[in-house]
Amino acid sequence: MEPSRVQGTGADTGAAARITGTTRLYAVLGDPVAQVRAPALLNPVFARLGEDAVLVPVEVPADGLADAVRALTAVRNLDGLLVTVPHKAACRDLAESVTPAAALSGSVNALRRLPGGGWEGANFDGEGFVRGLRAAGREPRGTTVCLAGAGGAGSAIAVALLRAGARVTVWDADAARAARLADRLAPHFPDRVTAARGHRDADLAVNATPAGLRAEDPLPFDPAALRPGTLVADIIMKPRETALLRAARAAGCAIQYGEPMLAEQIALYQEFFRLG
Repeated sequence: MEPSRVQGTGADTGAAARITGTTRLYAVLGDPVAQVRAPALLNPVFARLGEDAVLVPVEVPADGLADAVRALTAVRNLDGLLVTVPHKAACRDLAESVTPAAALSGSVNALRRLPGGGWEGANFDGEGFVRGLRAAGREPRGTTVCLAGAGGAGSAIAVALLRAGARVTVWDADAARAARLADRLAPHFPDRVTAARGHRDADLAVNATPAGLRAEDPLPFDPAALRPGTLVADIIMKPRETALLRAARAAGCAIQYGEPMLAEQIALYQEFFRLG
């Protein structure tokens, strides 16, 4: 693969997809889907690998998700699904089997067909996030992390950071959800995960909530309360520079954009879907 092409803005999309009767289908499920970057990153990968395949966004409301997945299961030339907000936890429950990391996080962001029917789920958000940190020269081992968001992406990021040796404090607008995540992970990572709202001493503060997708969204936390130089990471990809990241820069914090988390997952998707 060509990392400089994969990690671009999506403007360089390679050869235009040619849809034929033999084209294999992939879909990314979300609500909304206008912000998704996966098609712009993965369709050029299909082209470079010589795969007769295309990834398209599919907007599905939460109350129609189970019916949509059931219908897509009947589409015989559909080989895989990517999953974005708000469906990651629900899709874990729709999978017949999941990888160990997905089982720990309780969420999936990718589904592939099982040979006997149904879906196998995995979640690469966390590994992609950690790889993005390391690509930027930030090693999470030994760091103190405040993580906003205990949903699908947040839970996967918590698992990956803990596996990488970080200490994680997670909080969520739904305090009970954050507590459930911390309780589920604590036996696997003793004394390194807790549920609390507090980030003053963090080395890394992460927004893994949808706050920032819309201009009117409130900040998920106040970067001015952080120590100068703290790294603030936002997993939102559109807009690229969210209100949180602008406020973090103004407060003297380092920042990390959302797209590296997805760009670093491309190789993981390629292996999971057996591409190339």
